[in-house]
Amino acid sequence: MLDRLKRVQEIDATGLEGLPDEASSAPLVLRGAVVDWPFVREARRSDEAAVAYLRRFYNGQPVSALVAAPSEGGRFFYRPDSKTMNFETAPGLLPDVLEALLDQRSDPHPAAIAMQAVSAPDCLPGLEEENSNRFVPGGSHARVWIGNAVAVAPHFDVAENIACVVAGRRRFLLFPPEQTANLYPGPMDVTPANVPISMVAMDDSELDRFPRYREALTAALVADLEPGDAIYIPYLWWHGVQSLGAFNVLVNYWFNRDEAAARYPFVPLLGLAFQVYRDLAPKHRKAWRSLYDYYVFQTDADPMEALVPAHRETGGTVDPVRLKQLLREILGR
Repeated sequence: MLDRLKRVQEIDATGLEGLPDEASSAPLVLRGAVVDWPFVREARRSDEAAVAYLRRFYNGQPVSALVAAPSEGGRFFYRPDSKTMNFETAPGLLPDVLEALLDQRSDPHPAAIAMQAVSAPDCLPGLEEENSNRFVPGGSHARVWIGNAVAVAPHFDVAENIACVVAGRRRFLLFPPEQTANLYPGPMDVTPANVPISMVAMDDSELDRFPRYREALTAALVADLEPGDAIYIPYLWWHGVQSLGAFNVLVNYWFNRDEAAARYPFVPLLGLAFQVYRDLAPKHRKAWRSLYDYYVFQTDADPMEALVPAHRETGGTVDPVRLKQLLREILGR
């Protein structure tokens, strides 16, 4: 079914020295973006060569591995009867997890195994220097994702994202922020990785239960990446990721070219707003929505534009002391 969706725009990135102008408000596939990485060259030789290359940089720091039973079909998600996750998280050493992944390649029903967002500077010093990325701003550090055939539900990042495939194949399913309601986001208090996820299976198998997902699919974009390819994912775009092979490695970078986008803990603020406003009567919520639309979410004009400068709201960043005081007042502490 996903094969029939609209494809993400793609360009040949082998000769580019930085992100093109197209990488701003929509996803973009960068074919061959990191094909010259030594890590990619080793992964193309064999899985074993990729593992040996990675072990050269490992400094012995413990890593966390997610493990789900074979019955879960590789989908990291909630258990059907609670907000408990359907996987376990266990600390371990990188070489042990890598060997477990290699050993399971011939198993027709393997457990789902994934190491997510392993910090290269903290655990794999030197990896970034040997595999530099000309498409990310300075100060953006690499994170390594390693696993077998697993699926990560659509979610969003409060950052821009460049994801580079090193080993195996990955399929990305992407939705613009405007499709949020049609993705049936889950709870904010308990999440797999600190942000809400879509509660719908990525294919069209649950349309009877989640009928608005059909509309989300009409706006969806899909991309299939091979080793050496990368994809740019804009700020707050929903994206689900399927790892399609028995051994997969991806390196990603989160960054914000808009400094204000990284200034505050926006996801916790969203959760707080949910708790504060949802108990109000519908007519009161509707009234507050008008105020927020005017002061916060108006994009075609400055809400202070008609006022003389002396009467306008003071701009600038939030005073951290005042923010903590406000949070204490809201929470009644």
